[in-house]
Amino acid sequence: MLLIIFEETSGNTFGPPGNGIEAVVNAFVQWVILIAEMVAALLIGIGVVLTLTRLVNVHVRSRVDEYEGVRLTLSRFLALALEFQLAADVLATAVAPSWTQIGKLGAIAVIRTALNYFLAKEIKQEEESSATVPLEGGTIPAQ
Repeated sequence: MLLIIFEETSGNTFGPPGNGIEAVVNAFVQWVILIAEMVAALLIGIGVVLTLTRLVNVHVRSRVDEYEGVRLTLSRFLALALEFQLAADVLATAVAPSWTQIGKLGAIAVIRTALNYFLAKEIKQEEESSATVPLEGGTIPAQ
């Protein structure tokens, strides 16, 4: 992505004199897209490292009941990263030069939105199911 930005602006941050404000806006949007994608990748990396750390901790302490919490940690990071990726896709459609590219970006956005929806739904179900702890004679809220 960075190479595309550099090729488009080739030597002049504001583009050739003939392109005017459109080239400036296009270059700015490309930078924002790049930053959003970098944040998404960073979130996924942090989520993986944190989840692996917690998973090793759960395994060492032999606490299988905490496994769902570990899964939820990664799920939350993935959901947030998907939001940033979707934001980058929305911005990319604003500067897409052809209908073919807009169609591809639209398909990717629909897939990411569906993934995020089902991931959020699963997170909510897991949080609700772990909100109560079974006890003899009934349930009590988890502390």
